[in-house]
Amino acid sequence: MLNCLYKAVFFLFMFVLTPFVAIAQEADFRPAPEVETGFNERYTSFGSQFMASTAHPLATRAAFDILAQGGTAVDAMIAAQVMLGLVEPQSSGLGGGAFALYYHAADGKLYSFDARERAPFRADPKMFLGANGKPMEFYEAVMTGHSIGVPGVPRLLEGMYDLYGRSPWPDLFESAIKLAREGFEVSPRLAAQIKAEVEAERTTPDFNNYFKTSNGGYVRAGDVLTNPDYARTLNAFANGTHRQFYEGIFSQKIWEKAQSVGGTLSAQDFSYYVVRKRQPVCGPYRSYIVCSMGEPSSGGLTILQALGMLERFPLGEWGVENPKSWHVIAEASRFAFADRNKYIADPDYVDTPGVMLIEPEYLKERSAIINENVTQPEYYPGEPKQEEGTTHISIIDRYNNVISMTSSIESAFGSHHMANGYFLNNQLTDFSFEPRDEAGKLIANRVEPGKRPRSSMSPVIVFDKSGAPFLVIGSAGGSRIIGYVLQRIISVIDWGMEIQTALDMPNIIARGPTLEFENIILPDFPDALKAFGHEVEVGPQNSGLTAIRVIDSGFLGASDPRREGKAMGR
Repeated sequence: MLNCLYKAVFFLFMFVLTPFVAIAQEADFRPAPEVETGFNERYTSFGSQFMASTAHPLATRAAFDILAQGGTAVDAMIAAQVMLGLVEPQSSGLGGGAFALYYHAADGKLYSFDARERAPFRADPKMFLGANGKPMEFYEAVMTGHSIGVPGVPRLLEGMYDLYGRSPWPDLFESAIKLAREGFEVSPRLAAQIKAEVEAERTTPDFNNYFKTSNGGYVRAGDVLTNPDYARTLNAFANGTHRQFYEGIFSQKIWEKAQSVGGTLSAQDFSYYVVRKRQPVCGPYRSYIVCSMGEPSSGGLTILQALGMLERFPLGEWGVENPKSWHVIAEASRFAFADRNKYIADPDYVDTPGVMLIEPEYLKERSAIINENVTQPEYYPGEPKQEEGTTHISIIDRYNNVISMTSSIESAFGSHHMANGYFLNNQLTDFSFEPRDEAGKLIANRVEPGKRPRSSMSPVIVFDKSGAPFLVIGSAGGSRIIGYVLQRIISVIDWGMEIQTALDMPNIIARGPTLEFENIILPDFPDALKAFGHEVEVGPQNSGLTAIRVIDSGFLGASDPRREGKAMGR
């Protein structure tokens, strides 16, 4: 039933994502970060030495060139990230944060780095409440200075380079500096996102100064756009250190901008910012080990919870075309999201259950609730034991080092305010807008001074039974990221799909009562799921997957046809 859809997906055109409102337990109400911009056919890339897959061809080329010169995966990531900040400014950049999962082949160990933004020390738990005491409208909050957290990407890039870099530091910035000075061609996706923001009346003086043309209109696809401010910023970074970002003029421009639009960022917030080295979260699935980022990301724990609940079901035997497979996947996802919404937050501030959410006995209890023939009337959090706009980059280098990094400024163009040639994040709107729930209890993901907001970013590395990397994957897409990545892990492991085919397949995800189908031709399939009792919603979705599958002879790279990304290898 689904095989006939793989060709149908390429007939999608410009739809606007509809907001999804999840269930209680401080549900995730946020709109999709970026608009959907159609499908473009993608082909698997093969490489016997190395592979890079990013969300934009120019970023992939920048990473490829570094890898070809003998650079490491971290070197290539830096070159890709600074290029993405130029050509994909709606999604990520130096004004945002990231989570990086890194496998270092020399010692066979996995490391994870938390470069999530932090709230100012003067942040108020009620800062997203209006004068009437009720939560602000989402985009009203986005475009205030209160949404801007301390960026983590600049410190992450330098910190990871100090540990794992090999190429000359200035070389990693050359391509992006050149294009920022000379100009790059505006892609159809960027042009469509600019148009969507203008039509929604979400513009600022910074946005207009950058994207407006001399004739009073906005740049279109094919126009050449320069960014001399960004070129100067990158040149300073290439010839200096992160201190310029966190203790000098660059940070000053950020906190002054935030304060000018009502925020409370200050020099002190920047001087105290650090990248956290976190313990990766890992769990078994079939004969593999799936690893991802721990809190404050909710992605890893939620994916591992869902996989743990699904372990007892014969998904491989049932197959991709059997509605029963999708029924139990949806049920597991819903129960995992119920726990996510209640418990997961910054572990430096909240005593969360952490890895007890993926403890085998707890997962067994949660899985037992799933009925393979009918949906549950209610999706509620369990009681685990207590103990103690976005982009994704996937790279494997010639030394067998692996990086899976998801980077974001949150909404498209972040807060819409700029400093130093890049957009500043609105990541603090990932906090709960209300400090307490309906019962008056404190919400785990509430605003607190210096705290990092919960994220859905889900960088993943899957290892085979010998302990070798098998799959590198991650996605963009707000809280839907978790479902996008979960679906592809199952597709590759249980259903044996080729990696590009897995990324091409229709998205079918569940974050709450509604089962969300991608807006494509789905003859009979939604009705088949309705027979299990599912409430089905068909609409556009905007994943941004990049992935690398390790095979005996090398690497297979793939990118999401819903975006403009590309994989390149040698």
